[in-house]
Amino acid sequence: MPAQTARTEFAQALKAVATQTGLDADVIIEQVKQAIIAAYKRDAREEGIDTEIKNYDVEIHPVSGEMRIFASDVETGENKEDVTPPGFGRIAAQTAKQVIHQKLREAEHGAVIAQFEGKVGTLVSGMVLRFDGGDVRVEIGKAEGIMPYDKRIPNERLNLNQRLTFLFEEVKETPRGQEIILSRNSEEFVKKLFEREVPEISSGNVQIKAISREAGIRTKIAVYSNQSGVDPVGSCVGQKGVRVQAVTNELGGERIDIIAWTDEEKDFVKASLSPVEVISIKLEKKEKKATVEVAADALSIAIGANGQNVRLASKLTGYEIDIKADETKKAEEVHEELKEEKPKESDEKKEEFLAKEETQEK
Repeated sequence: MPAQTARTEFAQALKAVATQTGLDADVIIEQVKQAIIAAYKRDAREEGIDTEIKNYDVEIHPVSGEMRIFASDVETGENKEDVTPPGFGRIAAQTAKQVIHQKLREAEHGAVIAQFEGKVGTLVSGMVLRFDGGDVRVEIGKAEGIMPYDKRIPNERLNLNQRLTFLFEEVKETPRGQEIILSRNSEEFVKKLFEREVPEISSGNVQIKAISREAGIRTKIAVYSNQSGVDPVGSCVGQKGVRVQAVTNELGGERIDIIAWTDEEKDFVKASLSPVEVISIKLEKKEKKATVEVAADALSIAIGANGQNVRLASKLTGYEIDIKADETKKAEEVHEELKEEKPKESDEKKEEFLAKEETQEK
């Protein structure tokens, strides 16, 4: 019985989509009818028929599932007539099928989104699927996320099928429906990477107290521990630098300065300018301004390329930092003086870092 079979298939599909979407069957039928009317009007306009002077309705046969279109006067609703074009049944069936499949896709997408909502604020692994203008479409498990252009690391070159780590920022309502929004340029992303690589952070023994970042170029991070015997900076650096290097690699080579946080503001501002050693510092706490003096040949490193180092230090500490040069001293002299005050400081590491800074600034 072909007619009965058609009706049975339609009824089964309708029941399935109603179950999966949670929508009432009548609501789905109404959406099917509106889609069929839209398809009819499109075809009718191509035939030169004025579709604005009539009201249209769709009737679905209770047994065969056949769909027919009826037109009536706009003002009175009278003079109802069957205007179903020959062969329109096939178009109607295809349209109904498309609506039902679309609703099923939306239901599946909604179910996947619901599973991911509990992961907001966490790291997720994904593969670059395609580029949508400046945005990046990313496959994350059974779902698809989007990294908008303003969430990307500037100048980071991405390739199709490349696997990366992302911060799952939020589920956002967009014209395309709910979207999983991913990011790689936020400060929170760096925090989560350190939390992943440093067990002392994930356990709470080391805390990230402040962070400032210019994505793709440099990050300064201030860490602290109130646990006896725990070195917060050493924990983040890792043996032979393996932990911080893992974060740097994930960020495509972005430089990371790890600083010991202290509530002694003078010491914190000094440390924020590391590896440059400060000769003197004056704070205006009310105005949140700091005047810092460094050796003349360390001035360019202290300021950084395009002012980046001092800019990040200011953001990290909350102080507007003004750096001045002492023309009477050189960095090596300052280093020797401070070495006498701090005999335990690692001279080799400091000198190596300064040499690297000078090379990069050039």
